[in-house]
Amino acid sequence: MQPHSLHTNRGFLFGDAVFETVKILDSKVLFAEDHYFRLMASMRILRMEIPMDFTLEFFENIILSDAKKEQVENSSRARLTVFRKDGGLYLPKTNEVDYIISVSGVENPLYTIENKTYEVDIYKDFHVSKQLLSTLKTTNKICHITGSIFANENGLDSCILLNEERNVTEFLNGNIFMLKEGVLSTPPINEGCLNGIMRKQVLAIAKTIKNIEVKEEPVSPFDLQKADELFLTNVIKGIQPITKYRKKEFETVFSSNLLQKLNTKIRLG
Repeated sequence: MQPHSLHTNRGFLFGDAVFETVKILDSKVLFAEDHYFRLMASMRILRMEIPMDFTLEFFENIILSDAKKEQVENSSRARLTVFRKDGGLYLPKTNEVDYIISVSGVENPLYTIENKTYEVDIYKDFHVSKQLLSTLKTTNKICHITGSIFANENGLDSCILLNEERNVTEFLNGNIFMLKEGVLSTPPINEGCLNGIMRKQVLAIAKTIKNIEVKEEPVSPFDLQKADELFLTNVIKGIQPITKYRKKEFETVFSSNLLQKLNTKIRLG
């Protein structure tokens, strides 16, 4: 094994980094403003120094520039990782930052729902801490990694994470929504779930749908089996309906309708 050039990188050594994963469509970063302001808020919380030229325009330009170089600017995903510069141990030598970008093409420009089963269960080995740091997209994701390995070993598509109070927080790969008798529920941010960009979009769209009441409230694992629909959200997939949780099978009518409204919003935007 040869030494790697990342051996002084604080993101690699200590997880001292935050990141944004964005979807690019027709040379445009979807929900760019939301991603940018979430990144700025995360950097402030972690006491990172934000460069004066790190504007919204700069954020979009550096991502689209890399997408253009890779010739995937019409349909792709990009990850921007911001990390504190090398130096120090737990105490950094500086709060100045640097960044790296990785870009790859995606097959479907707009969001789609594949007609296939999507089975989930609860991951019980570790939990998400009910605190502000859990809501940030940092590179400290070991719970999600071990949970993903567990899901793969057990033939599951994803798993649900709980917090220390045994309430539902999120999926391994996105926020969780539950529809039950006309009420759409999702855990509030103070339960420890990711402050998701697609979560925000779905909440806004759902509030415009007639006969649907939208609530941000704690969700118990026992509530899930009583639900009419379950689905997860993230900016790359959009909306992924859950078809099976344990012995309960779910409808996908509402989530499919929601996805159509999401695509309409993107087209009009």
